[in-house]
Amino acid sequence: MALTSDVLAIELPRAPIGEWFDNLVSWCTDNLSWLFDGIGSAIQASVDALTSVLTGPPPIVLALVLALLALLVSGWKLSVFTILGFALIESMELWKDSMDSLALVIVAAAVSTVLSVPIGIAAARSDVVSRIVRPVLDFMQTMPAFVYLIPAIFFFSIGAVPGVVATVIFSMPPGVRLTELGIRGVDPEMVEAGEAFGTPPNRILTRIQIPLAMPSIMAGINQLIMLSLSMVVIAGMVGAGGLGGVVLEGINRVDVAKGFEGGIAVVILAIYLDRLTGALGHGPSMLRALFARGRNGRGTATPGTAAPVADREAELVG
Repeated sequence: MALTSDVLAIELPRAPIGEWFDNLVSWCTDNLSWLFDGIGSAIQASVDALTSVLTGPPPIVLALVLALLALLVSGWKLSVFTILGFALIESMELWKDSMDSLALVIVAAAVSTVLSVPIGIAAARSDVVSRIVRPVLDFMQTMPAFVYLIPAIFFFSIGAVPGVVATVIFSMPPGVRLTELGIRGVDPEMVEAGEAFGTPPNRILTRIQIPLAMPSIMAGINQLIMLSLSMVVIAGMVGAGGLGGVVLEGINRVDVAKGFEGGIAVVILAIYLDRLTGALGHGPSMLRALFARGRNGRGTATPGTAAPVADREAELVG
């Protein structure tokens, strides 16, 4: 009995996980500063350029341009919402902060998309890559969002750059997962038909798998953008500015009005980006109607209908 108590009383030695990570960050800071400087300069230049584009024209002009984009991609309902929503943002005097946040979201989402879609394609085509990527994505998704800001500050100081980097890391997992899911979910008979025609693997990927998986891929990009927007608000804690800075200022001053107005502006941006990207994957669209009309004029099939067998064979082989 005494032996059992002694065994249960044994304490495991402390695992210095935090110290190991701190040493890794210090080593990267000392030896890879040139890399982080280059990444930081590229991100900052992209954010500054996009911010200049968004804040350059008068608010009413940009609101009309965004409403026209919404009309072409989604329909008149989103277009009307865009005009009313962005007019409300301007009336709350949060236009520049909103455009700063929108620029951060666009840059972070673009980088996340460029990274996540190829990784998802590689994971879909290789079980080994999938087994390696899956636990990494689990780690990225379950790690608290605030933790990403700590190493980002060490590598890139404060400002927009660490906010974008932390946002990219935080938002990538759904893009990778849904890209892999969409490609793996393609009907195997379609792939076998392409192989029977002697179609090269890369052409099968680009002509069969990716087009059929596009709704799932676009759903992943949609979720990626939503996570980017939520993380950009959190990144206001490291000086990223935008609506995150407005919300943080409202919290620090216990200013309910300021915090609520910043939150309303975030909601308007989120609804606009969500409906816009969601419409790209499915749903009625004036842009897709014009595209379908152009394809019909050339004698090919409209989206959602089967192409003639001869044309399909020529497309796959050629």
